Amino acid sequence: MAIQDEKLDPVWNDMDKTMGQLFMMGFDGTTVTPQIRKLIEDHHLGCILLTAKNLKSAEDTTRLVYELQSVAHQAGHPVPLAIALDQENGGVNSLFDEIYIRQFPSAMGLAAAGSPDLAHEVAKATAQELSSVGVNWILGPVLDVLNNARNQPLGVRTTGDDPQEVSLYGVKCMKGYQEAGLATCGKHFPSYGNLEFLGSSLDVPTITDTLEQLSLSALVPFRNAIAQGIDAMMVGGCAMSSVGMNVMHACLSEQVVDDLLRTDLGFDGVVVSECLEMEALSHNIGVGGGTVMAVKAGCDVVLLCRSFSVQLEAINGLKLGVENGMISKARIRKSLHRVLEMKARCTSWEKALNPPGINLLSQLQPSHTSLSTKAYNHSITVVRDKNHFLPLSNILEPDEELLLLSPLVKPLPASAASRALTDTAHTTTSEPAVWERSASVMSGEGVFRELGRSLARQRSGRVLHTSYTANGLRPVHENLINRAGAIIILTADANRNLYQHGFTKHVSMICSMQLSAGGEKREKPLVVVSVSSPYDFAMDPAIGTYICTYDFTETALNALVNVLYGELSPRGALPGTISQSQKLHQSRQHWLVENWNEERDANALDVLIKAVIEEGPAGHHAELSSSSSNSFLLHNAEVDEAHFVVRNSSTQALYGFCSTYFFRSTGTGVIGSLFVDPTRRKLSIGHSLHNRAIRTLLQREGVKRFQLGSRLPSIYLGIPAGSSVEKKRLRQWFANMGWNTALSRPVCSMAARNLSSWSPPDGLAKSLQNAGVEFDLVYGWEYAESILDHIKTNTRQGVLEVYRVALADESQCGIIRAKRPDDGTILGSVVVYNGQSALAELVPALKDTNEVAGGISSPVISPSVGEYSTLLQGLILLGIKQIKQQGCNACIMDYVDGDGNFDSLSALGFNVLHSFEEVSCDAATWTMVPPS
Repeated sequence: MAIQDEKLDPVWNDMDKTMGQLFMMGFDGTTVTPQIRKLIEDHHLGCILLTAKNLKSAEDTTRLVYELQSVAHQAGHPVPLAIALDQENGGVNSLFDEIYIRQFPSAMGLAAAGSPDLAHEVAKATAQELSSVGVNWILGPVLDVLNNARNQPLGVRTTGDDPQEVSLYGVKCMKGYQEAGLATCGKHFPSYGNLEFLGSSLDVPTITDTLEQLSLSALVPFRNAIAQGIDAMMVGGCAMSSVGMNVMHACLSEQVVDDLLRTDLGFDGVVVSECLEMEALSHNIGVGGGTVMAVKAGCDVVLLCRSFSVQLEAINGLKLGVENGMISKARIRKSLHRVLEMKARCTSWEKALNPPGINLLSQLQPSHTSLSTKAYNHSITVVRDKNHFLPLSNILEPDEELLLLSPLVKPLPASAASRALTDTAHTTTSEPAVWERSASVMSGEGVFRELGRSLARQRSGRVLHTSYTANGLRPVHENLINRAGAIIILTADANRNLYQHGFTKHVSMICSMQLSAGGEKREKPLVVVSVSSPYDFAMDPAIGTYICTYDFTETALNALVNVLYGELSPRGALPGTISQSQKLHQSRQHWLVENWNEERDANALDVLIKAVIEEGPAGHHAELSSSSSNSFLLHNAEVDEAHFVVRNSSTQALYGFCSTYFFRSTGTGVIGSLFVDPTRRKLSIGHSLHNRAIRTLLQREGVKRFQLGSRLPSIYLGIPAGSSVEKKRLRQWFANMGWNTALSRPVCSMAARNLSSWSPPDGLAKSLQNAGVEFDLVYGWEYAESILDHIKTNTRQGVLEVYRVALADESQCGIIRAKRPDDGTILGSVVVYNGQSALAELVPALKDTNEVAGGISSPVISPSVGEYSTLLQGLILLGIKQIKQQGCNACIMDYVDGDGNFDSLSALGFNVLHSFEEVSCDAATWTMVPPS
């Protein structure tokens, strides 16, 4: 029942007490501190945030929560405190107790298990445990849609990239929490699933999607949760920048909170702000002013996580805002109504002062332990096992050794590892990590060491275990790899920790080149296990056996061991669009697709290219600029090319064009371009061309993967991303055709201009001297053997072909090498070429500079190199100097991997020319086979 103005206790006429209900604050300490006591007693604080640093055990937490409620009760608070915390499961828990609190899979792990009902059970069990210790408000569920899976820090905290699936599981979890008596709080409105990160701590992550785009995807779970009765919503502190929306911090914006969340989505529950202690907000606005802005925007509860002085500043800021009339008392009372209504649903003084504690937890323990085991057993996902390496017991002899290679990771905040670190910091014992043997949730080397022990216990042979770091593959790793009969590599968010990706690919290459005693090629079994984000190698068919656990808690890794040894049949499936078997949408019109005929179609293609360029968005530099019909033709003996057209046989006009290439060296089938006459779009011409292209590539012998975008020729490197609206449309179109666009990789072409006045960055020359490498410039096939052997470490499409073209064109192309001085081993290389070279014909952007220009292409750095960035900058620096010496005033980098190289090249004076999103997928798992 809604609490109406006339029913409010007269105590709420005291505005200080009323305003206290509008704050949620945290504190440091595992007992009631003088600071939090003062906030409750003197400033009438109504909501408390607890974190892992406050909570030692279930028993201690029960005692702490009871003491906090007792302070409030004795201070005359009319209603109990709202006690909130994060307990998302997986790697994000605030409360840990190896005896009484069970570990469950993360949101994505639950989605991988494939049962919404199981997710509901887990959520209810989690909430029952929290309610037992006196917590009454859970900051969940996470409702973000992971639109850009590679680069988002949310990772497995969210269900995935499918808005409907996120909605389904989010609502199921919300209902489970509520059934156990907790208030809920969806997050992070309007979405943290597709943020742009600029780098500096003072730069706010930005949402660049328009409101229309958000409405179609990111807002769907929030809208559905609101319709199903979610209690509260946390609004993020991110910026928003798009047409009609320019917001510095979402939680301080009336346009976001009052207009979008309240009015458009119809939410009338409690709105919670992001923590106003975030550095960018406090630096740009100040906490006092930020508090006033948050309440004016429509927030009901303002969050301040830890600093007592900052918390007082926020309270004083709100009082001042009310006193000077910026915020009306009616506005304050409206928020009070919402907070009191929520508290009435989740707490009372009788409940708050009588938490059941470990008595109830003891009763729940058996059923919750079984539920935890069931959930993890259902979530473990074997994405691929091409060579049938699983179970390991079938391929490993008892006398063979199993090697486990694990990264170093930070301890989970609520874990035995972090607990032990805290405890031992205040002791002098020399006993090394006794806690490892009994903890149920551990991290870093500790948990992976226990995994090694579990692997050893369940087989009669020996298990070797060592860690790897950003230093790359060391001699100790090579020795162990040579000894082992099979290898397991663990990765944890390799897309953001690029050293893990490089290390794994290097080991994979070594394993694939092993020889038997008789000299025959014999691939050494390699199993790659992602213990966090499943996207590390989900779309990399070169990793033949790939397993996902979604977190690295001991419960998850116990299930992994059982899968590895065949004692548990894996039942999980990758969530979201990544594994959905979609049916091909049949086109309403089936256009006749013909093979490209150069003599017949060249002039018509030039006309079509011009029409596409002219139709592009105003102010946008078209990707096809300076391209011609010749730009798509490789004429390369190592590449099978087949191009297709839809044409009017009467007028000879082309309505659409698609180019495909099969790079035999890597087994990659590429759609290099696909475009349609702007006046004839939405007539299924693109569908018809795409279907013919896929059908052709599927028939290529040895095809391993498909790719949207090509390094060679360098026209479309992927889905064009220069216009956010057009990018969104194209991503959706290709997703409907069967491509998993959520796993796109950012790539771009870059240009450095005004070389006549260019100079290298300060300090780079000295860094290169300290790197201990020698550089030289070579031309021609006499250097081919060592160079081609070096670039085998890079399996990306087109790299080998670029180097072959450069070696064959020695009068116009050169290769800069970085070598180890003592033995001449090539550590890095890059191709340089001028405007008269064969490569220049395949890079139209070179002509598009409208000045004398040269190009740099395909840097390849050995995975064993520690100073990757320095060596890359050194190669590019020498490339620029070489191009400058030839009288060029501009330099083009035709293909730049946006995951790691962008900052290094920007420091050298390069700017983005065209940006793209490269998409690839495993040809063996392609499900949308077009009809013949």
